[in-house]
Amino acid sequence: MSAKIKTRPWDAAEHLRDEEDIRRYIEAALEEAPDDASFLAAVLGDVARAQNMAKLSRDTGIARETLYKVMRGEGNPTLETVGKMAKALGFRLTLTPIKPETRVAKKPAAARKAIRKRKSAVQDTVEILTSKAKKKSTPTVRRVAGG
Repeated sequence: MSAKIKTRPWDAAEHLRDEEDIRRYIEAALEEAPDDASFLAAVLGDVARAQNMAKLSRDTGIARETLYKVMRGEGNPTLETVGKMAKALGFRLTLTPIKPETRVAKKPAAARKAIRKRKSAVQDTVEILTSKAKKKSTPTVRRVAGG
């Protein structure tokens, strides 16, 4: 005889009890999908439902129906919409640099060409400076009349 397991839908909003829970939830979401505006909007929606959806609507100037639609992942929220939601919930959207070792070079050939040009320019500068230094250090021989 197999045991039946009862499940119920998970609602993150029920578990966001304080500022620390909310901060950790948003940090985890940003690590999971930092480039997915719909996902981020849904996460902010969970935070809004845990707090006060009507207040979020008033603070953002976005209709509640639109907010619910965005939170369900319907449509494609603009950066402005996500930014308004974040600000109304006490957060700010920021950009952070990608670590160089994880950044993908779009045009490696162009980068190599730029490096070669830079090296060439450095070599040219060294040659010019070297030739000027040689000219200054070359002794000048003068003939003295009658001597």
